Amino acid sequence: MIKTILKESPEFLAGDHTVLRELLHPAKQDVALRYSVAHGRLAAGKRSKRHILSSSEVYYFLAGSGRLFVDSESCSVEAGSMVYVPPGGVQWLENTGTNDMEFLCLVDPAWKIEDETILE
Repeated sequence: MIKTILKESPEFLAGDHTVLRELLHPAKQDVALRYSVAHGRLAAGKRSKRHILSSSEVYYFLAGSGRLFVDSESCSVEAGSMVYVPPGGVQWLENTGTNDMEFLCLVDPAWKIEDETILE
């Protein structure tokens, strides 16, 4: 069994300018997983940079509200929303609310810096 506590996970600024805390990652913990799980945060009125992952990604929104853009599509998101982003999709997130947006990111295969391309 492995237990992770959000507040004890180091926070860092990701390439897309969201604030992340990795919760589970097979390269950093002894877990038999192909995927990684991170907690993300985006401040009110901010947007992430446009980027592409060569992995698939699932966002699960915990708090806040905004829009998620993938290629030529977009959708509104709020607490309880889940969105799948296919590998290679140009994506970014916009917080249109007045509070921080919080979300979980599940990336499969597990996130690696060389699998991400920042477009701006």
